[in-house]
Amino acid sequence: QVQLVESGGGLVQPGGSLRLSCAASGSIFRFYDMGWYRQAPGKQRDMVAVITSGGITNIADSVKGRFTISRDNAKNTVYLQMNNLKSEDTAVYYCNAALNGINYWGKGTLVTVSS
Repeated sequence: QVQLVESGGGLVQPGGSLRLSCAASGSIFRFYDMGWYRQAPGKQRDMVAVITSGGITNIADSVKGRFTISRDNAKNTVYLQMNNLKSEDTAVYYCNAALNGINYWGKGTLVTVSS
């Protein structure tokens, strides 16, 4: 089991940057595949970026080149660095942990990109 708490969301102007953090509690964090997903009003929850336990990353085409996912196993934390933010990035961002077919979710942090 793992519990996830996101932080770092807020209001930012277009073109700005934010770094989201997801702090995990529980055992064997380093064995989990971790990811960030987002859900905008009226839309489904979509994958933004994932990083496997082995460090392999997969970034959604819509954010590729702007967002970077990373993890610090010593701190039990996964990050999402978001640069050149656009209005369409506005959403609630959720942290995900997956292992052996079981998924855990954080409660989300709101990112609003607006001038």
